Amino acid sequence: MKAPMPSLHVEHVPSAVQEVIQGLQAGGFRAFLVGGCVRDLLRGQLPKDFDVASSAKPADVQKLFKKVIPTGIEHGTVTIVVRGVHVEVTTFRAEAEYVDGRRPSKVEFHEDIEADLGRRDFTMNAIAWDPVSKELVDPFFGQVDLQAGIVRCVRDAMERFLEDGLRPLRAVRFATVLDFQLEPITEAAITQTLHVFRKVAQERVHQEFVKLLLAPSATRGLELLRRTGLLGEFLPEATLTEFEAVGRAPRDEVIRMALVLLGQPKAREVMVRLKFPTKSCDEVSALVTHVTLPDPASTDAQLRRWLARIDAVRAAPLLSLHEARGSLPDGFRARVEALLATAPPLTTRQLALDGKAIMTALGTGPSPAIGHATRHLLDLVLDDPSQNTPDALAAALGRWTPPK
Repeated sequence: MKAPMPSLHVEHVPSAVQEVIQGLQAGGFRAFLVGGCVRDLLRGQLPKDFDVASSAKPADVQKLFKKVIPTGIEHGTVTIVVRGVHVEVTTFRAEAEYVDGRRPSKVEFHEDIEADLGRRDFTMNAIAWDPVSKELVDPFFGQVDLQAGIVRCVRDAMERFLEDGLRPLRAVRFATVLDFQLEPITEAAITQTLHVFRKVAQERVHQEFVKLLLAPSATRGLELLRRTGLLGEFLPEATLTEFEAVGRAPRDEVIRMALVLLGQPKAREVMVRLKFPTKSCDEVSALVTHVTLPDPASTDAQLRRWLARIDAVRAAPLLSLHEARGSLPDGFRARVEALLATAPPLTTRQLALDGKAIMTALGTGPSPAIGHATRHLLDLVLDDPSQNTPDALAAALGRWTPPK
């Protein structure tokens, strides 16, 4: 038996949101909290955002409140500012036929909250609550599905997915993040509507995929993506054998994406295509490129050379990647961390002599020889960090013969 669902309490609703609902109702209109905030409250969690749906049209809202921002007025959405708090209000609406798998051909405003809920994606998101009167409107039994841990489309799954190509990915994301099951008809409809999913912008896919990737049950989410065919549509390069490791890795998009793309020579291009930030693209590419660890029997000098080659800042994520895979040798992390704790010089910038000092020691001006000398000194201190002093490096240059 699952525990009973938490009760809805008005004290969990910010006072500014309550004030907006009361103001709308005082003006003669119906107003409810809708969508994700009601879902979260029913799950005993405090929502990040509170969305209000009302029978009031944007023009009505603008008359009732002093400061109203027309954030999406063509879709019936405005933002009311109360004591610096922004509260989004959308008119009850029903949407006409979708023509491109992304947006409705037109929006029709309604007086009926149930018509508004009927256009939503999943039953758990199609619940409305009036915190003033305590009225709860749940025409599609969203509470039952929440209690059972089921992601189910409102009414006909095929219709919902044909309307908006992102909804199949959202279904898998919700199942992953909430650790719910996909209702069988809903899951079956995903594979039949992949042609609509292909129309979705990569930016929207990115937002949903990252939420799934960082979930505790990411392994299950990736498997759901594979099973439904979604993964093959937007990430056919994924390394299926690493899915288990993804779930064991730290909840870090770079480490987890490096595992997803392990062995992929074009990892950076894939990351760019999926609209990841440039820094993440670079870091994932570097981890995939330098994924091989040195021999556990390597000397300290060999480990320092390895750290210099990969860039020491990548050591920690790389070790975590191997730890998740179960391929990290015993004691290797402790040895690397102990070595890094000594702050050994690993780059030319950390040499005790800079370029100007090297030119002075050699008695010459800028030339290719300075670069050769700098690399020679770095090689020296990678072997023996104690040599990284001005006197020792100057003496080494005195014994050095520039290459011809």
